[in-house]
Amino acid sequence: MMKTKRMTILNKPQQDVNPEAMPPRSARRRARELALQGLYAWLVRDTDSLQDAGEIEAHLRDEDEFDQADAVWFQTLLHGAMREAPALREKFVPFVDRPLAELSPIEHGILLIGSFELVHQIDVPYRVAINEAVELAKSFGGTDGFKFVNGVLDKLAAEVRSTELRAATRR
Repeated sequence: MMKTKRMTILNKPQQDVNPEAMPPRSARRRARELALQGLYAWLVRDTDSLQDAGEIEAHLRDEDEFDQADAVWFQTLLHGAMREAPALREKFVPFVDRPLAELSPIEHGILLIGSFELVHQIDVPYRVAINEAVELAKSFGGTDGFKFVNGVLDKLAAEVRSTELRAATRR
């Protein structure tokens, strides 16, 4: 059985270290964390309907730490991943080693965010998109979930960002 760190829609991940000893998170990282929480709430509702998007966003905007997030990036990721979810799933499912229904909502949400960044946000370098998704998986996912996320997104990046990958390997 996979151990997971506890997460509810609005709670931060449990930390084994003193949060004050950790470096501050960037506004974009905080936006990704909030977008993941929103996608989690959307996925556990078990619907692909976008009707709940506004309610989920409003709930997250009431978070105490929302002002530390890049609000535009949060909205881009949350609404973009929800809107593009069917197409994004088509892109990453070939690299997933189990049926989509067996993914935890955390892994599923992280893959939606990471694949959205890889496919639709070409201004974000592929390594950054993958690294940020891996960091989300380390903070919120199962014990080895970050390895799974890394493997899936690395293969997706090779497909959707092949030119960028080739350029990076020539350096």
